[in-house]
Amino acid sequence: MQIIGVPSAPLFQTTAGMASLAIFPAIVVFFHILITIAQSYTNISLGSSISTNGPDSPWKSPSGEFAFGFLAVPGAGGYLLSIWFDKLPDKTVVWSANRDSPAPPGSKIQLFDDGRFELSDKRGRRIWAAGGIPSGAGVAYAAMLDTGNFVLARNDSTAAWQTFDSPTDTLLPAQALNRGDSLISRFSGENYSRGRFTFIMQDDGNLVLYTRNFPLYDVVSAYWSTQTVGTGSRLVFNESGYIYLTGRDGAVIFFLASNPVPADRFYQRLTLQYDGVLRHYFRPKSGGSGWSVNVYFPSNICLRILQSTGGGACGFNSLCSIGGDRNPNCACPEGYSLVNPSDKLGDCKPDFAPQSCNNSKESELYGFVEMVDTDWPLSDYAHFDPVSEEWCRQECLVDCFCAVAIYRESNCWKKKFPLSNGRIDATVGGKALIKIRKINGTRETMNPHR
Repeated sequence: MQIIGVPSAPLFQTTAGMASLAIFPAIVVFFHILITIAQSYTNISLGSSISTNGPDSPWKSPSGEFAFGFLAVPGAGGYLLSIWFDKLPDKTVVWSANRDSPAPPGSKIQLFDDGRFELSDKRGRRIWAAGGIPSGAGVAYAAMLDTGNFVLARNDSTAAWQTFDSPTDTLLPAQALNRGDSLISRFSGENYSRGRFTFIMQDDGNLVLYTRNFPLYDVVSAYWSTQTVGTGSRLVFNESGYIYLTGRDGAVIFFLASNPVPADRFYQRLTLQYDGVLRHYFRPKSGGSGWSVNVYFPSNICLRILQSTGGGACGFNSLCSIGGDRNPNCACPEGYSLVNPSDKLGDCKPDFAPQSCNNSKESELYGFVEMVDTDWPLSDYAHFDPVSEEWCRQECLVDCFCAVAIYRESNCWKKKFPLSNGRIDATVGGKALIKIRKINGTRETMNPHR
């Protein structure tokens, strides 16, 4: 795929978040899709295979920048059939075939003589197969291209199947997201299985970030979009580093990234991270440690997600805040800890016994931890106005159902378990009065595993 007609501009010109179309007032870009593989490559012949065991090397692109093969999944005891940046020490993965089912030791990926491309375990049981290849497609060979695209090609070098048509959580330069296509975040930094967020180029033309009804696959709540219903058609990430949405006539109607990042000098990727933030990353090819972020969406996911079901940006009873690096952080309040210590975006549980509703005097065993600018919207079951803070405290203290009271501008909201959409932000105002059990007459001090 090649995108033509994109203007040049100074590297990293200043923008804030969403680029305004006013920067390019009269751009009309048309796309010329080259189905042929118009770059150098090394043929991977029919009958070739790679195994998780033995001396097999991954299939590399001509420049050596990308590799296709197996990577061990930490803690899973299996392997991910994937494509990664091979010249980087961290081997950043950009595509995977079996993200939900790590391949056991002894598994093999094979390009059969009849053009089938299948991953199977050591007993020959199929784990994954390249789908959508038409009957009689005439696959002649495979190739790992310098764009990061792995292709099953015909004799005339046209693509019968390619990884660019089935992205996982990442887009690369020269790649596009067509109507009906989506990215799905991984579950965590170390867990590549499908996670809690998805990015969809909808059939109606709108480009949308959604929370997912995890562990199912339907969407729950939209938290960012281009608002291009009826006009959007295709998201393009071109080789100059521009990322933009086009209309049906090919004209640019929305820029996600208007700061060019030259592909000959920088590695780059557009990734929907496990925290739900869509980021355009870049990294100098000449060296440097780690990825930098060009643009990201949304600017504050803690405030953007407000869903009637589900935990929100973080899990139930957890709190989301934006750090100095602009990344969202999830943390349990004092007296709470993660249900699953390895899932930092997950649910928090109280580390104390719940208040009994059968003994009115038991309220004396509980007290409050105060947190300013903190709230769990949509978790309230009672609201009082106008009242004093002391009245609000006492009302929550004697109510066995009350887990948290929010006091703000003479308003008192009582919250029930589980708490959802938790956020800490200066725009929230007021304070949260979090009820926890005392120890020896003092407030709860158990480690919250933040």
